[in-house]
Amino acid sequence: MTIKTDILIIGGGSIGLNCAYALLQSGRSVTLLDAAEIGAGSSSGNAGHIVPSHIIPLAAPGVIPAALKWLLDPANSPFGLKISADPAYLRWLMQFAAACTEENVRRAIPAFKALGLLSAGKFSEIIAAENFDCAYAPTGLLFLYQTEAAFAGGKHEAEILQQNGLPAEILNREAVHAREPLARASVLGGVHFTGDASLHPAEFLRLLRQRVLALGADLRPNTPVTGFETQNGKITRVHTPAEEFEAALVILAAGAWSPAVARGLGLTLPIQPARGYSLTAKAPSVLPRQALLLGERKVAITPLRGASPLKNRLRFTGRLEIGKMSTTPNPRWLAAIERAAREYLQLDEKLEIEETWAGLRPTTPDGLPIIGFAPRRANLILATGHAMLGLSLGPGTGAVVAALANGRAPAFDLRPFAAQRF
Repeated sequence: MTIKTDILIIGGGSIGLNCAYALLQSGRSVTLLDAAEIGAGSSSGNAGHIVPSHIIPLAAPGVIPAALKWLLDPANSPFGLKISADPAYLRWLMQFAAACTEENVRRAIPAFKALGLLSAGKFSEIIAAENFDCAYAPTGLLFLYQTEAAFAGGKHEAEILQQNGLPAEILNREAVHAREPLARASVLGGVHFTGDASLHPAEFLRLLRQRVLALGADLRPNTPVTGFETQNGKITRVHTPAEEFEAALVILAAGAWSPAVARGLGLTLPIQPARGYSLTAKAPSVLPRQALLLGERKVAITPLRGASPLKNRLRFTGRLEIGKMSTTPNPRWLAAIERAAREYLQLDEKLEIEETWAGLRPTTPDGLPIIGFAPRRANLILATGHAMLGLSLGPGTGAVVAALANGRAPAFDLRPFAAQRF
């Protein structure tokens, strides 16, 4: 059976759903396919941080020495690497190492700033317009530090943000403890990124899915793409196990699975999965006042406040494992994340863990996502490779994709995000 549609989106996570929402709002009709459940992928279990402050890419000077140091301390390391001789994986590692330069940082900062601010604004608009109850808290993100060396790095990052017109407040010991009373005495300073926010990611995506459906989208969960037909540089048909789809425009937003889908079109996307973990506990006796990030341990902590105290939760998120495609949580790293949180915060002696999770962040060698029309495929838009920022950059990416789909120029330069840079 062949189904004709205006726009076909492949991937139903944060990026795919936000693209669908923006396109539907612009008057387009949308069919969305996902190989699994829609809205239940890599963004659903993450920290839920909305971070326009994250303008420095993953590939930056100093990252390689830090990663090597972490690998020598495996019990506490926030970082891991797959051991593999796969040529694509080794090529990605070499490209990543080559991208850890000041030049890459200078190129990324204005691009991330523009997309991050657009996305943060869209979050506020969507949540207000649609009356989403998703624990949205525009109270900033507070980094906590226990060593002078890490605090110096945090202050340097804050100064970079300030130089680029973004808010960042450096807090001494007294100020950081006033801001977060749960912080242990070992916390000697912090940086408060006041323009950031947090929310419950799975709840936001569930509500967005409902709204997209109400706006008329044809949602197809458990519908993997099995192949394509092309003619004269255009996709003419998309195959799935049960149906075939014909669309004027195709959007690839399949996260860590995007390279496998793109290979069916003769395209090579340099994306590796970066596995992350989270554990969610029933609320302890006292919740942190706001979203936190533990500077040395790279663990994110998010208070998820519900409609009543009984619905409050506390989420801990961490770990970055390059090349690991499995979504099965490793208990060793879940325990390490909780242990790190206890080093910084005065938590209840026993936490009641309700949920553990692992998800795959699609990561490019230079740390920037891939957004824009694909090379050699005139009716394909790529929207993938957002790494840990898939939730945070979702609404902004959706707005950019809708502009491209409707023949409008986005509000900022998309060249840093172009697939052709690789």
